Amino acid sequence: MIRLILVLLIAILYLVIGCIPAFILWLIGKKNPDLKDRISRRMIQWIFGVLLFVSGTKVKAEGLENIPKDRAVLYVGNHRSYFDIITSYRLLPGITGYVAKKEMAKVPLLRLWMRYIHCLFLDRSNVKEGLKTILAGVDELKNGHSIWIFPEGTRNRGEEGSMLEFKEGSLKMADKAGCPVVPVAIAHSADVLENHFPFIRRAAITIRFGEPIDLKSLPREQKKQAGAYTRTIIQAMLDDILKED
Repeated sequence: MIRLILVLLIAILYLVIGCIPAFILWLIGKKNPDLKDRISRRMIQWIFGVLLFVSGTKVKAEGLENIPKDRAVLYVGNHRSYFDIITSYRLLPGITGYVAKKEMAKVPLLRLWMRYIHCLFLDRSNVKEGLKTILAGVDELKNGHSIWIFPEGTRNRGEEGSMLEFKEGSLKMADKAGCPVVPVAIAHSADVLENHFPFIRRAAITIRFGEPIDLKSLPREQKKQAGAYTRTIIQAMLDDILKED
């Protein structure tokens, strides 16, 4: 329980005290948006590192060499824990926004920083608004900002190594923007919190980045079911990770 309290206190203090640098970054962004993006990214990576340290979480990263360094990509990963985001964001080489549920936009200070790192808010119950989010994601990708999406749509509470079905529309951003898809498998992240809530316990998370997928080069049938195809790849990576444990 002590670790959970410390993590929450640090996160809340950062959001409150961060109002000052957030205002400075807003001023910087008026003249130099790229600089604002880079500083915002570094600041979020730093606080995520602090949260991982306090929670006693160790991270094993594999396949970082598979991430293209010269262009934006759509990261597609499985989702079991809030720590999926904290863990993964620290490893990414460029500006990256996450697709989050619209409810996150209701948290004042949190939504500020999420917007600073180009996160998108998705209304799953409104098709028209969902399309707007997809188009906004396409614009971000074309502007050189990567996007991370969890196609399961929610955190999977099943057994380790299992995944929910992917929502096929999740990969439309990559198709329309013409960018590669990087499949990502995350294992044991729920061991930090979700498997024994409300306690945070020491855990070791493995995150593996697969080889980029060029949707345009896929056979027609696979391209039509790009979500299912990508899910198969991530499932294979998850299985391999668990076999190695």
